[in-house]
Amino acid sequence: MLALLIILVSFCCCIFSTWYRMYRNRNLPPGPTPLPLIGNLLNIERGALVNSLMKLWKQFGPVYTLYFGSKPVIVICGYEAFKEALVDQNDVFGARGETPALDSFTKGRGIVFSNGERWKLMRTFTFKTLKDYGFGKKGFEGKMQEEARCVVEELRRSQGQPMNPTKCFTNAFVNLVCSVVFGERFDYSDKRFTKLISIVDEIFRTMSSTWGQIYSIFPPMRYIPGPHHKAAAVSEELLVLMAEIVKSCQETLDPEKPRHFVDCFLIRIEKEKNDPRTQFTMESLLYALHSVFMGASDTVSTTLRHALLIFLKYPEVENKIREEIDRVIGRDRLPEMDDRLNMPYTQAVMHEVQRFSDIAPLDLPHLVTKDVQFRGYFIPKGTDIYPLLCTVHRDPTQFATPYKFNPNHFLDENGQFKKNDAWMPFSAGKRICPGEYMARMEFFITLTTILQNFTLSSEKEFTEDEVAPKLTGFLNSPIQYELCFIPR
Repeated sequence: MLALLIILVSFCCCIFSTWYRMYRNRNLPPGPTPLPLIGNLLNIERGALVNSLMKLWKQFGPVYTLYFGSKPVIVICGYEAFKEALVDQNDVFGARGETPALDSFTKGRGIVFSNGERWKLMRTFTFKTLKDYGFGKKGFEGKMQEEARCVVEELRRSQGQPMNPTKCFTNAFVNLVCSVVFGERFDYSDKRFTKLISIVDEIFRTMSSTWGQIYSIFPPMRYIPGPHHKAAAVSEELLVLMAEIVKSCQETLDPEKPRHFVDCFLIRIEKEKNDPRTQFTMESLLYALHSVFMGASDTVSTTLRHALLIFLKYPEVENKIREEIDRVIGRDRLPEMDDRLNMPYTQAVMHEVQRFSDIAPLDLPHLVTKDVQFRGYFIPKGTDIYPLLCTVHRDPTQFATPYKFNPNHFLDENGQFKKNDAWMPFSAGKRICPGEYMARMEFFITLTTILQNFTLSSEKEFTEDEVAPKLTGFLNSPIQYELCFIPR
């Protein structure tokens, strides 16, 4: 009995100690009352992390505190708070926070998950080199047009029958990245290529699963075996595959004539091999490739699938874009980026698709680099920040009908395209997606090429609820659907 009493007292002391640590800093932003040990786990609906965070936004306002276990996390919502933190105070809010599903794998390596000098050096080198080899440049437009042609040919093979275009779109956009990183595009049936796509898809599905969402808000699960560890395990497979491709690049490398990103990185590795402080190692190269493919593989494909689903629900939008295509581009040449300047409605629709679909509703976690006063609250150094990006795009002070698809959000009274500072599908501040321009090029050229060649139809009529984004996991994919591409 004495032993049992000692255990019970110890357990109560542990609970009280945890609870006290949660509440000892009284000047954190408000939030729901956490429970000892599990924090606010019960405030998150199963499999609906983003929707749960949005409900708390309406309850507690633009800045509130959640406890992931015993650790406080600050959630930032709405355009004004988002801008104040990530743009106006980007030096303080610009570091990368914890991402439990991948932290055991990355350990602060790669472009996306690193911090400090390592992050600055890797990011600067990676994207300068990618730009040198066409990433986001005018010369890269030809590669995009060629890939768009391949997409059209692939869609023609369906002969107007219902099909799911997901695989076709993903193949095209991953190949564009491969052409810059490895200097070549792959055949869609290439085994390494199909494995690459499969691995990246598995990582995203695992992170967005119910288990993956629970892991992100209850870090102690790192000590418990289960499917939530799969994203890290599958990422290891991606490194093995990257290492195979890099090895083939090494075998044909000419240091005097670098052909692509991998060649340039290998040359830098050789140049600094005797420097014990160098960040340029084979490991760094593989983790940089992991970051590039994670950031570029599925985002444009998902956006395009959202767009086509929206057009099936609102065919008048598709028709107006096609009228603009026929007037500005015609049928005898491929679309070019310069055409956008004369296509205000198409630009408005593309921006509205990205706002409405919110494919990355929850930005990756940030971290404050020093103690900071923010909106009257004290946030201590090292606190994780969760910028809830979808609340910026659903801010009623910035968009007239935030929960409805409405291209007029980006059109002025004369029908001309107008910008909106609250449009942030690529985030903002120091951690803004560096592939933004490339993604916008891919989206415009592929979308307009498809509508230039096909009319869309479906045997099914979709409801507004089916078209609306579900805002559940880390990557917001549309519902599975089929449609017909009818040649014009």
